[in-house]
Amino acid sequence: MRHIFAVLIFSTCLFGTPVFAGAGHEHGHDGSHSHGPISSEKAEVKATKRVKKLAESGKIDKSWVNVKAVSVEQKVYSKGPEWVITFKNDKVSDVSKQTLYLFYMLDGHYIAANYTGN
Repeated sequence: MRHIFAVLIFSTCLFGTPVFAGAGHEHGHDGSHSHGPISSEKAEVKATKRVKKLAESGKIDKSWVNVKAVSVEQKVYSKGPEWVITFKNDKVSDVSKQTLYLFYMLDGHYIAANYTGN
């Protein structure tokens, strides 16, 4: 009987799933991701930080570092609605790369960035 009890205790400790997170627990690398949709303000903040990181890492021109968003809107694409945050930078000599679009899922997950808006 003692052996069965020990096995049950051991199994519970080994295979049980302890839950430590309470209400409001968030996921994501920046601690700002939640389970529901984020506000347009939050989408703009996330996109602005992403543009700065892209510029600092050399993926886009360095002049994008301090550029502010000119619009934040929800658009519906084939996979569903997304946040589209638009930035404009007249310092870029290539006119086709003066407008940068960042795409986020409504819950705040980053999807992509491009110069086409599609």
